This record gives sequence, C-alpha cells and structure tokens, in this order.
Amino acid sequence: MMPARSAEESSSGVLGPEVGQSAWFAVHTRVRFERTVGSELREKGIETFVPLLPARHKWSDRQRLVHEPLFPAYVFVRIAPVLDRRIAVLRTIGVTNFVGVRGVGTPIPDAEIQAVHTVLEQCVPFQFYPFLNVGKRVRIRGGCLDGIEGILTAISGNESMVISVQLIQKSIAMRITGYDVEPV
Repeated sequence: MMPARSAEESSSGVLGPEVGQSAWFAVHTRVRFERTVGSELREKGIETFVPLLPARHKWSDRQRLVHEPLFPAYVFVRIAPVLDRRIAVLRTIGVTNFVGVRGVGTPIPDAEIQAVHTVLEQCVPFQFYPFLNVGKRVRIRGGCLDGIEGILTAISGNESMVISVQLIQKSIAMRITGYDVEPV
C-alpha cells in the first residue's frame, strides 16, 4: 500500500510512485527519427536507449552497412517520473508521445531493457517474433546471457526463448540450444 501524498507532493507534478526514482519509459517517435530523438535527449542530459541492428543495404552502385532501429518508432528513456522531465522529453522534435495509458507513460521493468541490451551487446543471433502474453517463463543460467528471462517456445522444432518488452508489445526470439535454462 502506498502512503498518501501530501498536497505539496501532488502539486509538484509527480507522475509515479517515488520522487527522484528514475525508471525506463518508451517514447513513440516519428518514423526514422529514433536516432535524432535519442541524440537530442542525450544533449538534454536524459539517458536513452535506442537499440540498433547492423543491416547491409544494397543499391545499384554500392553496398553499405547501416544501423537500423530494432524497434522502429520507439526510443527508451530513463527519467524520474516528474512533470518537468516528462515535458523535456515531449518537447523534443520527433517525439509524439509516451507509450502507456492515456499517453502518460508506463514504467518498463529494468530487466526487460537490460535483456534486450545484453542480447545486442553479446551479438547473439535472434529473429523477430510475435509478441506473446502467455507461455512458460524461463531464465538462462551461466554464460554471457546469465540471468536473462523470457518465454520458452519452439520455432520450427528448435528450442527458443522470446524476450519481450511488454509495454510496446515487441519481442525478439533467439535460439537457446546449448544454454542451461531453468523455470522462473
């Protein structure tokens, strides 16, 4: 049970449970503005996470390795849930709104952001997978992916784990053959 807020706290623009306690939020952006938004928010002193994937593009005269957003039109920001930080994000060119109920923004668990970050950092092969609400949650034990949680599934007979960012309903699936997996 949360303690009641005083009149002073309610007028301060607090949007979350604790003043000064930062959390991850998903921000919806204009198409192809993810890196621009991330850059501008970092200039404002806001921690951001724009997951990018290397992709080889081929034109008629050349090939080039480019980095595309893992989740197009989304940027993750870590801010304290206070009105002035939220307004600073919303006033950034390319930001359309926070993702959540009535556009206010819903905090994303740190573990979900960390799982996506770790998979990208360790260059673990994965494929996109439809978002799942149901399934058996599992955790990887040992190796470079120790502690990552997801949903155990079977894709074409191969054992896979789906890592989901629930708020934006996006998921990635990776093969977990060879990893020690335990139920959560």
